[in-house]
Amino acid sequence: MYNILVLDDEKEIADLVELSLKSDDFKIYKFYSGKKALECLENVSLDMAILDVMLPDIDGFSICKIIREKYNFPILMLTAKVDDVSKIQGLSFGADDYITKPFNPLELQARVKSALRRFYEYNDFNNKKELVEVWPISLNLKNHKCFLYDEEIELTPTEFSILLYLCKNKGKIVSSEELFENVWKEKYLDCNNTVMVHIKRLREKLHEKPKNPKIIKTVWGIGYEIE
Repeated sequence: MYNILVLDDEKEIADLVELSLKSDDFKIYKFYSGKKALECLENVSLDMAILDVMLPDIDGFSICKIIREKYNFPILMLTAKVDDVSKIQGLSFGADDYITKPFNPLELQARVKSALRRFYEYNDFNNKKELVEVWPISLNLKNHKCFLYDEEIELTPTEFSILLYLCKNKGKIVSSEELFENVWKEKYLDCNNTVMVHIKRLREKLHEKPKNPKIIKTVWGIGYEIE
């Protein structure tokens, strides 16, 4: 049973999200205000959050930022805002995915399952090597931790997945399309800037200089590479 927080000030939308996920193995904690959602955050062990952006008290971006200060579970932003600026802002605050209203319930189900799968697949260690190391990065698959020069770096599940894929393909140039389709398990669209935003945030956490990154290098017009 997965515990999923659903936050939307439109009751009809929140009810639709609940109904869309009701047939699966999910327990939904549904709220219409940010304050109530934050109270739930402190009292329930959550596996995922689905957040509206425009709320009457606290906006969804702020809720996302608060969650990321303590938790690494997946966050999906659900909003009527369709502009790239809003999308980039949400991803920059640590959201893993973004879906716009009106949405297809089947697409929502697929994205929720994909996010949960990414989060938990690295917690199944029966047939996995425990450590993946590409100096100065060390990724511990057992506890889902990342170390840079032996200093722990807090990563979201998606950031961890991106870095792990790049490390496993060290010395190879990985295109944005390949990275997206292997991490998000969805078809890549040419206009999709999700990978770029996550790489930018990942570099910030790795203390990379924006104009001269040393760890995750950009091969212009092709993709990204860890040597």
